[in-house]
Amino acid sequence: MCLLVYAAALAQLVGAWFMRNDSVIALILACSGALTFLLGLAFHHLTVADMGDRLAIRFGPLPLFRRVVRYAEIDSVSVGRTLFLDGWGIHYSVRGGWVWNLWGRDCVVVQFKNRAVLRIGTDDAGNLARFMASKIAA
Repeated sequence: MCLLVYAAALAQLVGAWFMRNDSVIALILACSGALTFLLGLAFHHLTVADMGDRLAIRFGPLPLFRRVVRYAEIDSVSVGRTLFLDGWGIHYSVRGGWVWNLWGRDCVVVQFKNRAVLRIGTDDAGNLARFMASKIAA
């Protein structure tokens, strides 16, 4: 997916080069190409890491989007799947709750004590759910 984003950014930058005689169009293409490239860097991968008393979730390598989940605030975790309509990225799900996902539909469903829901996309949902369950049980 990120290769498509980078290809779109490159196409816009090449278009800006070819349109350099029309400064307004060239500027628009160059700016949109640069922004597309930066967003590609921001959503290149999704990292989920244990930070002791909390779980850090962040996209990168450009760390524009990140979230921290304290284990003490979690009521339960389970393995789930996002809907096709949920798509990818960071957004509110059609079923309620937030989705942080990059690719695929496997996820860990985090139910908070305040009844909020977070779906964390992962390629290893079973192990992440077991790990998180061990942290909230401790």
